[in-house]
Amino acid sequence: MHKSLYQKKLTLTDILKREFFRLYRKSVTKKHILNYLFWECTLRCNLNCKHCGSDCLKEAGVPDMPVEDFISVIDNIKKSGIKKLTVCITGGEPLLRKDLEKAGREIRKRGFGWGIVTNGLIMTKERFTSLIQSGMTSMSVSIDGLLKEHNDLRQNPSSFKTVENTIKLCVEQNTKFPECFIFDVITCVHHGNIDKLSDIRDYLINLGVTQWRIFSIFPSGRAQQNDLSLTKEEYIKLMDFIAHTRTYTTSDGKSIRLNYSCEGYLGKYELKVRDFFYFCRGGINVGSVMCDGSVSACLSVRAKSFIQGNIYTENFDFMKIWNTRYENMRDRSWAKTGMCKKCKSWRWCLGNGLHLHNDDHSECSHCNLQLLKE
Repeated sequence: MHKSLYQKKLTLTDILKREFFRLYRKSVTKKHILNYLFWECTLRCNLNCKHCGSDCLKEAGVPDMPVEDFISVIDNIKKSGIKKLTVCITGGEPLLRKDLEKAGREIRKRGFGWGIVTNGLIMTKERFTSLIQSGMTSMSVSIDGLLKEHNDLRQNPSSFKTVENTIKLCVEQNTKFPECFIFDVITCVHHGNIDKLSDIRDYLINLGVTQWRIFSIFPSGRAQQNDLSLTKEEYIKLMDFIAHTRTYTTSDGKSIRLNYSCEGYLGKYELKVRDFFYFCRGGINVGSVMCDGSVSACLSVRAKSFIQGNIYTENFDFMKIWNTRYENMRDRSWAKTGMCKKCKSWRWCLGNGLHLHNDDHSECSHCNLQLLKE
């Protein structure tokens, strides 16, 4: 393997950039302006993916949240004076709900944008058009390999073909209305597809996809039961692939904008594998409403100590909770323990993503920077 970026030392310029960003992060955290809200509209799912972090099922133990209940939260946010907010509707599989259009129209009436994250299994051209007409302006679609690898991870022989059709619908809409509709493709990387990344990249470019996001699988839900996490060698290989792809152009001049997920401080790979320095914005700019009414940060942050309240409690006021709670997400000094306690990169990392902590006094379950060390 060629010499990885991690083996190179940070220059003075690198350090100064990180320090300026640290000051920016401190300012953003102090203001903690909500601008992105996840709505877990269902825990039902029509797939049984091996890497599912939420361990969703066809018949969920928690009923779908009524649209009206979620819109009451949106009204509360609107009354507080928030002018710019993006709502990401996810699950489970949100397309299993027949009333997404109703929810979307209500969100748009309040002046906010919305989109969905979908596996694309039951998307049709008619449903896509219906969602667009209801104000949907963004979509994220998951594809985790080519035919064999994707269908194996999703455990459904039809999954690849249907998600391909969904991607084509997105490409067509984005081509016609690039300012009104944006989308990206998400890929979760594991042992079974890391050697196929170049093929996936070229496949997506040929489809006309311009935005691609890559996640590495962390052990949660069903992913914890399956051996899908990358080894150190595979993780370095992934980082080098992303860095290369961000400068890659096909023989006919086509390219794709690839970003690694927001997980983990990556040392020398910062700004080489994504457009931004690592910053876990959970509870700082990002909030969520879970299917059972629980309020937290992104939907991967599900530990009990990170639940800030519930919309079904008496006199619930989302913005009051947003402004007066979330302390354990905005002050992460509690995370400076275990492997993080003496880490020289602590000030730039703050203990990795909240989703990698079992509670608000534990060390993170794994360190991305450690994976990059030889």
